Amino acid sequence: MRIRLNPIVKKELQVTVRSMRLSWGLFAYEGVLTMAFLLALAVIQETTSYMSSGNIYSYLIYLFPVLAVAQVCIVALIMPIITASSISGENERQTFDIMLTTCMSPLSIVFGKVSSAVLRILFFVAAGTPIMALSFVVGGLSWSYLFYFLLAIILLSVFSGSVGILCSSFCKRSISAVILSFVIYFCIYILTFLPMIFRAIFGNGNAGESMLVLLFNPGVFFEEFFMQIMTGRSIFGPEQGSAFLSDDVGIVTYLLARGKVWMFVSAGCILALSFLFMALAAWKVNPMHSGAGRKPGRKKVE
Repeated sequence: MRIRLNPIVKKELQVTVRSMRLSWGLFAYEGVLTMAFLLALAVIQETTSYMSSGNIYSYLIYLFPVLAVAQVCIVALIMPIITASSISGENERQTFDIMLTTCMSPLSIVFGKVSSAVLRILFFVAAGTPIMALSFVVGGLSWSYLFYFLLAIILLSVFSGSVGILCSSFCKRSISAVILSFVIYFCIYILTFLPMIFRAIFGNGNAGESMLVLLFNPGVFFEEFFMQIMTGRSIFGPEQGSAFLSDDVGIVTYLLARGKVWMFVSAGCILALSFLFMALAAWKVNPMHSGAGRKPGRKKVE
C-alpha cells in the first residue's frame, strides 16, 4: 500500500535534506548537547569527590534531566522561529497565492507546514539520542523513559509550531510573527500563574481551582514529567495520598494530582490548544474567511 504524503511535507523535507543548513544545524545542536553533557559530568564528578563513597556511576542518571532540559529549551526556542515564517514568508516571496490555487485545503497547508517543522526538529532530537543514552547505560533508568521523552518532545514541537503558524497567518512580516510568537509564549508560560498567585494572596492561601490553568502550561507539564521520572511523585504533593490535602486546593485539582493523572490531562490540554491554534490559522489562511469582512464599494450614480 502506498502512503500519500502531504505535498508540503514532501517538498519541505526535500529542500531541507539537500541544504547545508541541516548539517550545520546538527553540528551546532550536538555541540550544545556535548557542552551540557561535559558540564554536568564535571559537576557530578566534583560533587562525588567530596563524598565518602565517591561512586560516580550511581549519579550518572542525573545526566538525563540535564540533557533533556537542554533539548527542551532548544526546541522551545527554535520551533516558533521556524514556523513563524511559514505563511508570512510565502507572502513575502509572493508565492502564497500560487499555493492557494492548488487542491490543498487551508487546513492541509497549515498542517503540512507544522508537520514538516516537527519532522525537522526530530532530526535534531534523534541525533542527540546517543548522547542522552549514556545516562541509561548504568541501568538507573528504564529505557522506556527515553521513548516517553521523545513523545513529550513531539508534543512540545506541535504546540510551539502551532503558536508560530498562528502568528505567521496573522502577520504580514516574518519578524513580526516571531515577536508575536514569543509574546504568546510569555502569556502561556508566565501569565498562567497569575490566577493561582491572586487566589493564594486574596484567598487566605487557598489556591482553589485556579491551578487548573496550569494544565495548558508546557513548562509545568515538563516539570511534572521530570518529577515523575526521577522521583515517581507529583510536584503538587509530597507523597501520594498524604500531606496534599483537598482543603488547600479544589477537589478537581486534588484528584488530578493523584499519580500521573495531571501529566496525561495536561498533555491532552496542550494538544487540544495546539489544534485550536492550527484551526484558527487555517481559518485566517482561507481567502473566503479572511475577506469576509470586506464589502464591495458602491459606485456613484451620476
